[in-house]
Amino acid sequence: MDVPLLNLELPGVRKLKSGKVREVFDLDDRLLFVATDRISAFDCIMPNGIPRKGEVLTQISHFWFDFCQSWLPNHRLARPGDPLPEILKPYAAQLAGRSMIVKKAQPLAIECVVRGYLAGSGWKEYRTRQTVCGIPLPAGLQESSELPEPIFTPATKAESGHDENIPYERAAEIVGPAIAEQVRNLSLRLYREARAFAAQRGILIADTKFEFGIYENQLILIDEALTPDSSRFWPADQYAPGRSQPSYDKQFVRDYLETLTWDKTPPAPALPAEVVARTQQKYLEAFERLTGRPL
Repeated sequence: MDVPLLNLELPGVRKLKSGKVREVFDLDDRLLFVATDRISAFDCIMPNGIPRKGEVLTQISHFWFDFCQSWLPNHRLARPGDPLPEILKPYAAQLAGRSMIVKKAQPLAIECVVRGYLAGSGWKEYRTRQTVCGIPLPAGLQESSELPEPIFTPATKAESGHDENIPYERAAEIVGPAIAEQVRNLSLRLYREARAFAAQRGILIADTKFEFGIYENQLILIDEALTPDSSRFWPADQYAPGRSQPSYDKQFVRDYLETLTWDKTPPAPALPAEVVARTQQKYLEAFERLTGRPL
């Protein structure tokens, strides 16, 4: 199996930030995003990663940026296959397939979450209050039920730990009413169009998280888009409400960790080769199903 890229330094290029998965470097008037093969679960980064995961995240984002670029501008400055700037050419092998040169946008201070199915924290809230992020929903829904209409459920951004769901009114206070309405409408439209497309390819997009930023006074889509890390992808042919669903993401990692006595605090345990292989297979399959071609 390929060797995963877990850490990346580019001598001569200043690193601005190292997240759970992504490294961000400063290219003066632009940024370089590099998706590593790190994988986290329960807010802990695993000591070993999933080979090629970073390529999957980057290339799926490219796919969706192409999908919506006619009506939704994004932060991408270079497409796959475009030549690298001179300063990055010595690192071409490390960056291949997993890097993206992007605009230096000012990120909004909210996450734009759209839910089309009842899962995760939404299902937990529904069971106690029959709401999701304060939005009333019909009685009698089950875990993984499709919602009558997709709903926009913003969240605050957390540097570490979980993002916190907030009411739409609070999001409007944070970013302003006009921006809040814009990102709600754009998020719902992109989710609906992407969900309809993915369904034709055998994938249900249960929910997803978008990020937006301001660049030259224009609202643009930033970060990654509709990947297995920012969304719940379910195989349509195995969908059955009333239970949690198999998914194209780190499900095998979570399932394995739940069998351990680990207390879900760092340091995290290493993942067995079988769990790594099965997880990699799911990420690659998600890409192939969506795009119709192998990575």
